[in-house]
Amino acid sequence: MSLVYFSPVPWDSFAQRPHHFVRWYHRRTGGDVLWVDPYPTRLPTWSDWKRPAVVQGAPGTEPPAWLSVRRVRAFPLEPFPGLNRINGMLWRSLRDDIVRLVLGDTAVRVVVGKPSLLALSVIESVPVGQSVYDAMDDFPAFYRGLSRVSMARREACVMRRAGRVLASSTALETRLSAVRGDVTRALNACEASSLPDMPVPHRQSCVPVFGYLGTMGGWFDWSWVRRLAEARPGYRVRLIGPLFVQPSCALPENVEILPPIDHSAAMSALIDFSVGLIPFRNNVLTESVDPIKYYEYRGAGLPVLSTPFGEMRLRQNVAGVWLGRAVDDLGALADAALHFDAAHQSTLQFRAENDWCARFDAALCDWFSCLT
Repeated sequence: MSLVYFSPVPWDSFAQRPHHFVRWYHRRTGGDVLWVDPYPTRLPTWSDWKRPAVVQGAPGTEPPAWLSVRRVRAFPLEPFPGLNRINGMLWRSLRDDIVRLVLGDTAVRVVVGKPSLLALSVIESVPVGQSVYDAMDDFPAFYRGLSRVSMARREACVMRRAGRVLASSTALETRLSAVRGDVTRALNACEASSLPDMPVPHRQSCVPVFGYLGTMGGWFDWSWVRRLAEARPGYRVRLIGPLFVQPSCALPENVEILPPIDHSAAMSALIDFSVGLIPFRNNVLTESVDPIKYYEYRGAGLPVLSTPFGEMRLRQNVAGVWLGRAVDDLGALADAALHFDAAHQSTLQFRAENDWCARFDAALCDWFSCLT
């Protein structure tokens, strides 16, 4: 059995939902995976030239023996009707190879992780039962103008053709359900085996560390971070990850910004955290987000202090979670989170229930007829 995965992120980027999906598939079936790296599906912007380098080539990002990576030759012309035919000529050979593979074996599955003309062309040419759309993000929300209109139209076409549709958040499920009524919600999760061994030996020191792991982009709430640091100057606020957007305000001295690290080092860094932070702005980009870092923090036994956005907004009454806006008393919330003590057994249960394998088993196990 084989899987073709049209990914929204390159294979050699830090591990995200697509990476965990194909690893789950291989563990369950032993099958090979053809991973298709993304190509430009929007018009270029000036900000594209300013993006910093993200950790690549880190340990574990080299393709395993069961996975092959194909890169697509294409220009950023997809939103233009007519001109996008140029790209069709560039990737036609790859498209034909994939269609022959799928038509030649009814056990082959196609997963679209990001809508594109190439992905749509493939699933329109193969049996409906062999394809699925796994919506990781609200892709049109990341685009503007013609690019947004084009992506929304392409996504709707992919959804109508795919045999199954998964949504990674409640808000995304609601939006996609306007196109078809059988969308399955499959929230994000964590890779339990990569988390620190239990019990997690969180550092007990006189200086609590409120830590964040991940990208700092336009959705990052710098004002919230500043107010938290100012409210508790005796606490350390540690931000680790790619800095896509510079801080929009002056930050107190107890805030430290560290460069990105690979996934293994990131999971080890959790040991030094006292509380996990998720300071995202509440806007159209974050409305459909279910942050993986939530599952990693809680899976490591950490309490979570977050802004009320996306899926996090629905966790207001979940044990171990504190939500606060920049205008709220973040100091009091920080103190409450700091005194939370996750029971060993409840953390183990959280890991088991929110592991990637458990998540995809529940959503798609019957779709892969040979899964055991």
